[in-house]
Amino acid sequence: MQQHPERDILALVFLNLALQLFDGVATYVGIHSGFHEANPLLAWAFGHIGTTTALLLFKLHACACLLLLWQFRGSRLAVPALGASAVIYTICSFAPWTAALASAHIAYMAS
Repeated sequence: MQQHPERDILALVFLNLALQLFDGVATYVGIHSGFHEANPLLAWAFGHIGTTTALLLFKLHACACLLLLWQFRGSRLAVPALGASAVIYTICSFAPWTAALASAHIAYMAS
C-alpha cells in the first residue's frame, strides 16, 4: 500500500474545492445566460427552492463531503475518491461550462 504525503492529499482537497467553486459560479452564470442545468436533481431543486439557494445547498454539501474525506485521509480510499472527484468535475463541469460560457462570450462580442 502506497502512503501519500499529507501535502499531496491537501492539494487534492483544495483542487476539488476550487472545482466546486468554479462549478457553482459557472452554473449560476450559465443559468442566468440562458443555459440549462444538465443535472436533473439540481434542475429539479432550481424549480423548487430557487437557483441561488439550490446551488448554495448543493455546493455546501459537496464541500462538506470533501472536508469529510480530508478527515479520513488515512483511509486507502481517500486519495482515489478525491482523484476521481477531480476528474469527474473536470470532465462533467469544468470543460463543458468553460466551452459554453466562452462560446457565449464570443457570440456576445461578435454582435
